[in-house]
Amino acid sequence: MAPPQQFSAANAAALKAKFESAGQGHVFTFYDSLSDAEKETFFKQVQKIDPARINKLWDHAQNPPKEPENTVVEPLPESATASILDSKPEDLERWYNLGLDLIGKGEVAVILLAGGQGTRLGSKAPKGAFNIRLNSKKTLFHIQAERILKIQELAAERAKDKSKAQVPWYVMTSGPTRPMTEKFFKKERLAELSDADNEARAQGKPYFGLDEKNVKIFEQGVLPCYDFNGKIMLASKGEVAVAPDGNGGIYKALQDEGVLEDMRKRGIKHVHAYCVDNCLAKVADPVFIGFSAEKKVKIATKVVRKRNATESVGLILSKNGRPDVVEYSEIDKATAEAEDPKQAGVLKFRAANIVNHYYSFEYLDGMGDKVNALPPHIAKKKIPYFDVQKGEAVTDVTKPNGIKLEQFVFDNFKWLDLSEFACFEVKREDEFSPLKNADAPAAEDCPTTSRQHIKAQGKRWAEAAGATVKNGDDEGLEVSPLTSYGGEGLDSWKGKEITESTI
Repeated sequence: MAPPQQFSAANAAALKAKFESAGQGHVFTFYDSLSDAEKETFFKQVQKIDPARINKLWDHAQNPPKEPENTVVEPLPESATASILDSKPEDLERWYNLGLDLIGKGEVAVILLAGGQGTRLGSKAPKGAFNIRLNSKKTLFHIQAERILKIQELAAERAKDKSKAQVPWYVMTSGPTRPMTEKFFKKERLAELSDADNEARAQGKPYFGLDEKNVKIFEQGVLPCYDFNGKIMLASKGEVAVAPDGNGGIYKALQDEGVLEDMRKRGIKHVHAYCVDNCLAKVADPVFIGFSAEKKVKIATKVVRKRNATESVGLILSKNGRPDVVEYSEIDKATAEAEDPKQAGVLKFRAANIVNHYYSFEYLDGMGDKVNALPPHIAKKKIPYFDVQKGEAVTDVTKPNGIKLEQFVFDNFKWLDLSEFACFEVKREDEFSPLKNADAPAAEDCPTTSRQHIKAQGKRWAEAAGATVKNGDDEGLEVSPLTSYGGEGLDSWKGKEITESTI
């Protein structure tokens, strides 16, 4: 992205000409009626928009590449897959140790996709700041930060130079969530949180105990909203209507926000990316990193086993000989219900996508202009706008009147050969519990299930170590990430009763 220009009449005129040549000159319809301050604000927003790119995205969305007539879908070949469920213990141990060694050398970074607000949860704060009502009152951000602290500690125990066992955490926010996220990490009060939640956060440490220089908060990009003719919509006389560019915007944001440059300076070679709403995410998972690094792939992805044939999840598979993600709605009933010929009662297509990925830094750094080739997806929406013809705001929009384009983080998988891609199956109960919905009777993927899954996992860990949990909590036991990253380090509880709610 070109460096921003200073606001001036000449630069504004040049920018207007650029939009006019792209057929989007209407964006400047009311420019001359704005105050000087409003003109500068408008200029700063619009100069971030490349109208030629915007037109190409529109054309790409309206005329997507045609699929081959005889599409062939198959499970990924065994050479590209592994599973926690049936891998040999010696393989898991080797991957774990390799991953820890890479972390110990300072070669591993983590990207957190954290652009969403907790709107569906009844919160205006970033979803990562949501309190799922654990006994410790830890939020999703807090839990995940402590997993980084613990894995750094475990890696340092094996490292020759313990000071290198640092995992930089790159937190990708959206425009609305960035200021709130920055304040939350600094332990500042958020107006969007309750007094009780602010009080709980006030008890913790800035950056949750992580070194501030290793936490980089950056912002995903936006795309203009379009009318049905491909024209950019205005939100007001001096503002373009925009929407986040989807989780696929991560690739361009890594370039535009200087994240790749920072990784390069640190000597990062391996990157783990995951979503903030998964309370069980194993952040910088050494087994996953070791597996991916050993295979020398460009991208790897974690999956969980599909619950049943009708579960509404995207599937990782081979499509026309390349890795891809196919949505459940694109698969016919017979294909969805087909069983694995080698495992009776197990679905043939079962690798459910959980948006948890490994990247080689070399791959991310080499994407270049290919970030603009990521296919856009159309979402027809009801968008408040400023009517250029009538010169008035329209806020009461009763039916879809425009289009938001978004890009998906997995749409570049198909650019790879199967030899450059790998898939790693993990246990759902250990690694995947998304927070999507507010609590309600019979609700799934809600605060209650997130909390229950963390406590159930903690109880399993304690009992596997030989302890007996008798704390009177029907949901189980909260094990702090600082106590154990993945069930290790609990041997001191062998033969003992645990009466605490949190250890």
